[in-house]
Amino acid sequence: MVNAIKGLFISCDIPMAQFIINYNNTLPTSQKFIIHILDNTHLFVQPHVAEMIRSAIAEFRDQNSYEKPA
Repeated sequence: MVNAIKGLFISCDIPMAQFIINYNNTLPTSQKFIIHILDNTHLFVQPHVAEMIRSAIAEFRDQNSYEKPA
């Protein structure tokens, strides 16, 4: 019998995939969302975490953005 799991397929570059994997590793076991790491640039995650990942990426980008002093 085939087991099917509903999830979200993420395709990204290697640094972003590593960011998502590290973010997943910082969470408690009950909140981990990665179902399977397919390769260096593809992840399969639980479908309900899409917005959580987007907000973590946006926060990371905001922290690493240069703003010219006034």
